[in-house]
Amino acid sequence: MKAVVMRDQQLLVDEIQAPTPGQGEVLVKTLACGICGSDLHMFHHCEPVLATFKRANLPIDFDTKQDVVFGHEFCGEVLDHGPGSDKKLKVGTKVCSLPFVIRGDKFHHVGYSNQYPGGYGEQMVLAEQMVMPVPGDLPADIAALTEPLTVAAHAVNRAQLNGDEVPVVIGCGPIGLAVIAILKSRGIGPVVASDFSPKRRVLAEKLGADIVVNPAEQSPYQSWLQVAAPGGYDINGPMALLGLGPQPRPCVVFECVGIPGMIQQVIQNAPPRSRLIIVGMCMESDKIEPAVAIAKEAIVNFSFGYTGEEFCQTLHALADGKLDAAPLITGKVEMSGVKGAFDALAKPDEHAKIIVTFD
Repeated sequence: MKAVVMRDQQLLVDEIQAPTPGQGEVLVKTLACGICGSDLHMFHHCEPVLATFKRANLPIDFDTKQDVVFGHEFCGEVLDHGPGSDKKLKVGTKVCSLPFVIRGDKFHHVGYSNQYPGGYGEQMVLAEQMVMPVPGDLPADIAALTEPLTVAAHAVNRAQLNGDEVPVVIGCGPIGLAVIAILKSRGIGPVVASDFSPKRRVLAEKLGADIVVNPAEQSPYQSWLQVAAPGGYDINGPMALLGLGPQPRPCVVFECVGIPGMIQQVIQNAPPRSRLIIVGMCMESDKIEPAVAIAKEAIVNFSFGYTGEEFCQTLHALADGKLDAAPLITGKVEMSGVKGAFDALAKPDEHAKIIVTFD
């Protein structure tokens, strides 16, 4: 089969051996696959990323000297079943799947594995227990957004929202935009979004953000203040610090940038007792000032991955029309265009989500 292969620090379209489904596995034809920011990180900084995963006890690893086919945001069509499969999904069924395969005590991440090629190739082998049928007539390119949207859904779930909060989304890249879409699908708002990029701010508006700001011109917390707090409320005043007097609606900040300094910046500038959800994956060391966080009683949660239930819920929300994520897709390429797409995605003003399509 043809696939986009990472080989010798390059992305090449080549013929490779087609995968064969094993016990309890399903062979699928790839219909669409999103290019994830994690793929860009892995391509440009493979060894440091894998080393970080190892320190974090994340079971994602592969031999960098062997071929790897990226792609874990995908939609496919069932072609065949391996031995011992339940065969509940008939050949021809359109499916999505959690990109995980567990064989014995070994965990494989589809797309970050030498044994399980991802969605940048014509075919994949998936664990039958992880595969879900795509409801209704949901297009393959939209269904392929299930995985990144579920990352955002998990982050929103981590925030434990009651419905009276005014969220602030810092960074309107693909994950920040996905967080906005999830929040709006649940009726949470108004949502304040912040990004330096004009194109990303436009996308944030399309996905439902109520107030979109350029942080070079206005602090997003000033915008939050205007819609969430009573008149005269001073974020930095002693009354706010002590929780006295008329209180604002709760502030929940989703940090979706993932660069050093962002966590401290939020703690420093957000109102007291804000909830901070870290979604952007910073791959470098960072530092905070605990005294500032303590004084403001900041609540900090880190978010990673998702559950199978969350994945299923997101897929059905897309199919039901409750979740509109179509504006996330800003480009489509065939396999021959993947290398160029990686270059384009390195520039924040170019694209949000590029989908690899297959005839």
